[in-house]
Amino acid sequence: MSYVTSIVERLRAAGCVFAEEEADLLVAAATDDGHLAGMVARRVDGEPLEHVVGWAEFCGLRVEVGAGAFVPRRRTEFLVQEAVELARPGGVVLDLCCGVGALGAAVAAQVPGGVELHAADIDPAALVYARRNVAPYGGAVWEGDLYAALPGELRGRVDVLVVNAPYVPTGEIGLMPPEARDHEPLVSLDGGADGLDVHRRVAAGALEWLAPGGHLLIETSARQAPLTASALTGGGLVVRAVTSEELYATVVIGRAPAPAA
Repeated sequence: MSYVTSIVERLRAAGCVFAEEEADLLVAAATDDGHLAGMVARRVDGEPLEHVVGWAEFCGLRVEVGAGAFVPRRRTEFLVQEAVELARPGGVVLDLCCGVGALGAAVAAQVPGGVELHAADIDPAALVYARRNVAPYGGAVWEGDLYAALPGELRGRVDVLVVNAPYVPTGEIGLMPPEARDHEPLVSLDGGADGLDVHRRVAAGALEWLAPGGHLLIETSARQAPLTASALTGGGLVVRAVTSEELYATVVIGRAPAPAA
């Protein structure tokens, strides 16, 4: 039995559905046999593969992640697609609740001519990775609680505000896969009693920071979309919801009123 085959069998026994693919990634990431053995052990113990190898694929980018960081989900690529359609070259893009900065980096990478990129989060550990991920696009990173993190010069200038805030109800955290609930920060998962505490706070302050005609895009679930939409409407935005059946994703989009003619 080859060494790689034995790794595949260990991963499969641990419940890894894509054991062969994971084994290839682990082998490619290893610097030596000892490093490989340690990574395999971490994966077998249930640590997310992305944490083990140090990166996640997102919108065609290799985004740096690590232990204790929220791993960007494939469904969130739909939010990026919608944001890119609304962004303009040189426009101001803000990734709020940015985590490792994956959304902002992905939008910046796809807008021809680039954007003025900002990212903000309350978790200093996540921002270590965010700084690395937005650096190729000249992004600035701010630490703090939602809009309180931002410099005043951004007020009224944000053209596209992308948000993947936590929206899992507190009572449903225990139903999440162990990879998430045991290895990702609670602040990135727990959205309060109905899951929408952070959505309401984002919506309440958005109009002050958006440029006239600017857009807020926020990921939610199909079940929660009406409440998310109501929060954005209450914040003074013109609202619509879009869905992707392929990615099982729902995004609520709010537009700031344009100035009167």
